Amino acid sequence: MITYVKGPLTHKNPSFVVIEAGGLGYHINISLFTYTKIEGASEAKLLTHFHVKEDQQTLFGFYDEAERTLFRLLIGVSGVGPTTALIVLSTMNPDEVSQAIIGEDVASIRKVKGIGPKTAQRIILDLKDKLLKENIGGPTMLSPASNTTRMEALSALVNLGFARPAVQRALNKVLAKKADAGTEEMIKLALRALSS
Repeated sequence: MITYVKGPLTHKNPSFVVIEAGGLGYHINISLFTYTKIEGASEAKLLTHFHVKEDQQTLFGFYDEAERTLFRLLIGVSGVGPTTALIVLSTMNPDEVSQAIIGEDVASIRKVKGIGPKTAQRIILDLKDKLLKENIGGPTMLSPASNTTRMEALSALVNLGFARPAVQRALNKVLAKKADAGTEEMIKLALRALSS
């Protein structure tokens, strides 16, 4: 198993890099998120996932452990292969993916090319509890307590007549800036976001 590859970047573009290590050039598929993190670098250390199919072996690279863990969780969902998982992580950063899953934001997940409503629902159903349990993404992730606060704020704002997808996006923005906000503060900040 190849856990990571470290060395000079001999080729770099938004979909893959080549890292030279031990006299070998490793072709590593990456997400747009990882590319933005290493764009200006001449050397890199990428955490990897080695994927084997009957007819091919592919190496996927990630800037950090949160991204690699999300990738592995995504490919565990029925109907989501490694290419689709990489597209998800290229469309949204790992925190946004986690927040969309935890917040049950089907609309955001459906914006990803190749993901329909059934797959989006399956991703949420399969991964929400795992993300809450593992607290992927560190301090920016929701704890079960703040997830309850978020659900209370969501319910209150929807009852005020705001569209659920718009409220979910506003709450995601609020939580990205202030993860420890209480229900009342969360509602106030979300109302400002919704009216701007």
